[in-house]
Amino acid sequence: MTQSITKPTRKIRHLENGDHLTRLEFETRYQQMPHVKKAELIEGIVYMGSPLRINKHGAPHANIMGWLGFYSAYTNGVQLGDNCTVRLDPENEPQPDALLRIETGGQSIISEDGYVEGTPELVVEIAASTVSIDLHDKFKAYRRNQVQEYLVWRVEDDEFDWFRLKEEKYIKLQPDEKGIIKSQVYHGLWLDINALLRGDLAAVLELLQQGIATPEHQNFVIQLSKSRDDS
Repeated sequence: MTQSITKPTRKIRHLENGDHLTRLEFETRYQQMPHVKKAELIEGIVYMGSPLRINKHGAPHANIMGWLGFYSAYTNGVQLGDNCTVRLDPENEPQPDALLRIETGGQSIISEDGYVEGTPELVVEIAASTVSIDLHDKFKAYRRNQVQEYLVWRVEDDEFDWFRLKEEKYIKLQPDEKGIIKSQVYHGLWLDINALLRGDLAAVLELLQQGIATPEHQNFVIQLSKSRDDS
């Protein structure tokens, strides 16, 4: 009787900062590390998150989610994501701090295994220690993949950048005389930059309510509803 030989199981290496991987290799390793809360593949390079401080990241992130959450609650047909993985392209699988996507007829879909695939229309990154990544490699990857609006809150600089994709380039939108920027993709999504920077979420939401009450927002919601009905 011949004895079967069991081949040793190939051990999968853990993710390390700076690894150069394909998206498949990245996902395979990431799935073997359930204790890791955030790892991203940006331009084929692995970046792993460090512990987050409340004033430099936690609180700003919460305010952004409060702003976008209020908007999505009154805008049926859009989906808000918090730190969810995005299969952007073969070399990029970011985990943006926040994203807003059009559910039907937009640039992205939800895969069979539950991931965002393609390009969300709006992405937000809270940048403290990661400014170089968010404004360089991520900037290039989001631009190349047609993220329509890319928002970067540079907490340590006390600055907020809102980029709009036009003719394959990111143009930085400037606030009006009242310090307000209005989304050109998500009608009614208005932001009081000064209120956000000083942590006044009540003022941020008060202005947002005004945007949501406009005919432009109401028409946008109707368009989203028609897209669902036609699909």
